Amino acid sequence: MVKICCIGAGYVGGPTMAVIALKCPKIEVVVVDIFEPRIIAWNSDQLPIYEPGLDDVVKQCRGKNLFFSKDVEKHVAEADIVFVSVNTPTKTQGLGAGKAADLTYWESAARMIADVSKSDKIVVEKSTVPVKTAEAIEKILTHNSKGINFQILSNPEFLAEGTAIQDLFKPDRVLIGGRETPEGQKAIQALKDVYAHWVPAERIICTNLWSAELSKLAANAFLAQRISSVNAMSALCEATGADVSQVSHAIGKDTRIGPKFLNASVGFGGSCFQKDILNLVYICECNGLTEVANYWKQVVQVNEYQKTRFVNRVVSSMFNTVSGKKIAILGFAFKKDTGDTRETPAIGVCRGLLGDKAILSIYDPQVPQEQIQRDLSMHKSELDKPPHLRPVSAIAIEQVTCVRDAYEATKGAHGICVLTEWDEFKTLDYQKIYNDMQKPAFVFDGRNVMDVDKLRQIGFIVYSIGKPLDAWLKDMPAVA
Repeated sequence: MVKICCIGAGYVGGPTMAVIALKCPKIEVVVVDIFEPRIIAWNSDQLPIYEPGLDDVVKQCRGKNLFFSKDVEKHVAEADIVFVSVNTPTKTQGLGAGKAADLTYWESAARMIADVSKSDKIVVEKSTVPVKTAEAIEKILTHNSKGINFQILSNPEFLAEGTAIQDLFKPDRVLIGGRETPEGQKAIQALKDVYAHWVPAERIICTNLWSAELSKLAANAFLAQRISSVNAMSALCEATGADVSQVSHAIGKDTRIGPKFLNASVGFGGSCFQKDILNLVYICECNGLTEVANYWKQVVQVNEYQKTRFVNRVVSSMFNTVSGKKIAILGFAFKKDTGDTRETPAIGVCRGLLGDKAILSIYDPQVPQEQIQRDLSMHKSELDKPPHLRPVSAIAIEQVTCVRDAYEATKGAHGICVLTEWDEFKTLDYQKIYNDMQKPAFVFDGRNVMDVDKLRQIGFIVYSIGKPLDAWLKDMPAVA
């Protein structure tokens, strides 16, 4: 019987290990984390993360062959395969600040593995790491090995939040990178045997270590590039009277391009896209590839431009000031079907509006008030720290209130900003909302999910990203 231990009980470690336990009933899977409240939550009925289908998977396996523990060293020592799924945020100071990945937590995990191990182990990179990280980790383990053999594998995750469980059940591919030595190939086969319980052999791709590490960064860079490309087009559509949805549909019909990731929006978010592109930029710069670095840097810059452009449109439309005006924010998570707010465009938009002294009333069905206040009041370097190292409580911002439903958020508001594409926002009673708002009443659709014609018939002035402008908006400057 193989025993698997995963260090890190977050968005990647928890769901991935739960599915491995479900699909491999003869394998014992233990997820460990030093942050005790998170482990308590995994062992309760209220899991620490929201992901459709996750509850069912955990309940089927927990206590049988799936366990959550804070006894990190014990379970690492007993494991045959150790997955490392710790946070690798962007460095905020020192060499590579603002671009390079901070591998502090990864290195401390590697040193702990070397310290407590009494038997040979396969160590699997599950976190997104810079290419060549495996080499550094290998050196730490080898120099502290006490005669124990370690094999390092790269097994990057390609999960999309909101569909993570389905992505794990039916992955497009499982990528395993290892050393091209007999021992390395044996380790690859051991991990391949785990996934082979439910993933067809042709979908398990085996590569060398560096290819696997770089493939993860490249995949996220390509996806983010598509979003920035269509968002750049959305600005041009507004300027010319074209409709970005029609343009996206037309180019998406080209089989060489395809329709996915062509929805214009207020910008991309999530824990990976920006972090991985900046990481890619840093690696390119370190290898003297300045032009390549500048190319990828522009993807992030267009994303920032899109958020700024959205805020400018809100402010300029409302007589060039939102000072003292109540603005309803519908949605704070970076996308629907998740409670994750890491790098959500809502943070940038809300801070921009607060900078103009707006009063914000925020509603999101899955993001708690404490999280919203923390995201808006804390510096990014604080938010990137593990939970046990963050300040205990956020400083409440007076201009921000978090409410329990969309009707409460919009009551008495001058404008509505739709920042997450939650399905429930499409079916609200907008006539009722309009009646309870200040006039003129504005809707700024940052996700292109609203029925614009219906809203205009009710009486709203509507701005939808990349769509032909409302007559009202044409008379207002595009830049505040």
